[in-house]
Amino acid sequence: MIYLDNNATSALDKRVYESMKPFLGKEYANPSAIYRFGQYSRSAIETAREHVAGLISSNPEEIVFTSGGTEANNMALQGVAAQLKAKGRHIISSSTEHPSVLNVCTYLEAQGYEVTYLGVDTFGRVDIGALQRALRPDTVLVSIMHANNETGTIQPIEAIAALCKEKKVLFHSDAVQTAGRLDINVRAIGVDLLSLSAHKFYGPKGAGALFVRQGVDVPALIHGGSQEKNRRSGTENVAAIVGLGEAARYAKDEMSGISVRAKRMRDDLEKGILRAIKGAQVNGHPQNRLYNTLNVSFPHAQTETLIISLDFKGICVSGGSACASGSGQASYVLNAMGLPEVRVRSALRFSLSKYTKTSDITKTIEEIKHVVKRLQSLSSSWNS
Repeated sequence: MIYLDNNATSALDKRVYESMKPFLGKEYANPSAIYRFGQYSRSAIETAREHVAGLISSNPEEIVFTSGGTEANNMALQGVAAQLKAKGRHIISSSTEHPSVLNVCTYLEAQGYEVTYLGVDTFGRVDIGALQRALRPDTVLVSIMHANNETGTIQPIEAIAALCKEKKVLFHSDAVQTAGRLDINVRAIGVDLLSLSAHKFYGPKGAGALFVRQGVDVPALIHGGSQEKNRRSGTENVAAIVGLGEAARYAKDEMSGISVRAKRMRDDLEKGILRAIKGAQVNGHPQNRLYNTLNVSFPHAQTETLIISLDFKGICVSGGSACASGSGQASYVLNAMGLPEVRVRSALRFSLSKYTKTSDITKTIEEIKHVVKRLQSLSSSWNS
């Protein structure tokens, strides 16, 4: 199998798996217990918190563990909305956010909040001028993702953060696709809240975190005990948190080398596809995009048919967000970019990992060439 859907999830690093095993076996104590058995689990959690903080250059006490990026995004948006509703009920986001942001916005609109959805250009980038015009005295939060999960387009979040700081509006960024892949310094960026998820950088599913800048008060979504300093109740998933911490530690040390290798293979894949398939078009920003991500539209082919055909060849790719797959709907991200419908409905996303091999890229190019040409011939016969 050739797995090129790493923006959906990545393989668990074997070293991370080994670090988790003790907490799935003999080290099973509740980390809230005060005896030594329990305090070993507590110590493991706090070590993981330090590793996650190190990944994004924050303080450990600014890290809140969650079940993943979706919960972190919910905590940020719903929490800020509830905390600052006396100031205002206006939120700004973009039309290409992940469903775990867009659907929270829809929920908040039903609760009486107003959400402004910024449009994007043909590369998928928001316009700072449009954001500036959208900001109002009653705006309480801006939520713009760091990089898009479908196209890899990277947003100008430093400029967004600077504008929000100037207007005294909180800024949240969904960094699920960039944390562990890009060097993130929350202090340098100036972001107030930032979401991340372990399974995007070789950690376990079911573990994530929300960075909450010191001084920002976000009330809990889940109530019960006093875990996470009353910010997220429930007995901690120690094994998953340990895995998140270890994945963060390895990512911090290894991301520069991984990025160079993955970008070279991504570029080779792109060049090979464009050479082999006449009329193929790359979607997303040509420079400001994730080094592991390639989104391409193929003429006279449909996304679902391409995915299934490549699956038969042992190649795993996707048409966009895993959270929206199976809906039968065209990519809302590519639609928001203003691309023609025929281009939207023929798009594939390839996302590489540190485990991707050069031979995988070579075989993928060859198989795509055969699959697309077969589909094009069928399309030609059907239309003749």
